[in-house]
Amino acid sequence: MEKSQIWLAFGTMLSFLLTSTMAADVVVLTEESFHKEVGQDRGALVEFYAPWCGHCQKLAPVYEKLAQSFKKAKSVLIGKVDCDEHKSLCSKYDVQGYPTVQWFPKGSLEPKTYEGHPTVEALTEFVNTEGGTKVKIAAVPSSVVVLNADNFDEVVLDETKDVLVEFYAPWCGHCKILAPTYEEVATAFKMEDDVIIANLDADKYKDLAEKYEVTGFPTLKFFLKGNKTGEDYNGERDLNAFVAVINKKCGTNRNAKGQLTSKAGILSSLDPLVKEFAAATGDEKKAAFSKIEKEVEKFKGSYSRYGNIYLKVAKNCLEKKDADYPKKEIERLQRILHKSISPAKADEFTLKKNILSKFA
Repeated sequence: MEKSQIWLAFGTMLSFLLTSTMAADVVVLTEESFHKEVGQDRGALVEFYAPWCGHCQKLAPVYEKLAQSFKKAKSVLIGKVDCDEHKSLCSKYDVQGYPTVQWFPKGSLEPKTYEGHPTVEALTEFVNTEGGTKVKIAAVPSSVVVLNADNFDEVVLDETKDVLVEFYAPWCGHCKILAPTYEEVATAFKMEDDVIIANLDADKYKDLAEKYEVTGFPTLKFFLKGNKTGEDYNGERDLNAFVAVINKKCGTNRNAKGQLTSKAGILSSLDPLVKEFAAATGDEKKAAFSKIEKEVEKFKGSYSRYGNIYLKVAKNCLEKKDADYPKKEIERLQRILHKSISPAKADEFTLKKNILSKFA
């Protein structure tokens, strides 16, 4: 099977799963049903998509949420057309890329193409404006810090923070495509106090864009603790790539879901002391504990936090006098982590579990 066929098969399967499990409120339109539903007694927002299209797959949950919001609005239809299956219909409406979203006014088959951001808030505003509706949607708080001329220096040039800034323009197509991924990146690092994911409307604040030599959109720059001149981000622009680069640049250990990885909290400088402690017995174990204690006193910031967890684990090992304590505690924490707990608690237990593994 050729690569293109494999992707097509995968896309078709994913589309089926999304339609079956998520898209109950989006009206699936065919060549036969299109003219029975669109251009009649209500306005229609129609997404022309292809099952294998990555951007379409990203839009799917957003579009479903939009449909859920408008399902009680009898004057509006939220629909979609599979352009792989209905090529002539998509060609008729001059669809040249995916996804293409068009508004068909009530009683008209002359569409207006949607050119805004691929967010449920922006789409809702567009449909309300075009359809004369007043549907409200609960806005999800953004984890991206919005910069302007007043707060740029305060946020970006803070020497205690690592900051990634997206310089964008509201009319930029690539910026609109990046928007949902960039929000995911910000969400993944929202628990990191020292890391900020931010953006700036460079079309509105041209002086700042020129100052940092922004010549195209979107431009992404790191403003790290040790370098506030602005270092270009040149990596791929998918979620996993962003996470990997930020972890490397900022010394963090997060995955794409925002969870701490197995490397989080590990201090390699303590490895030989922990090994000495684990192998020791009696008074030698107490002496090894004192060595760990002295080393931890040298740490600052987050390293001091991790060091204190090392000390607490070592102290528990001394007091419990149970060689299996680290293993048993890891198993207990693992059971808790499989339950629904707050992100802060998940971080706390993951750090402890990781450090316990060094004593096990």
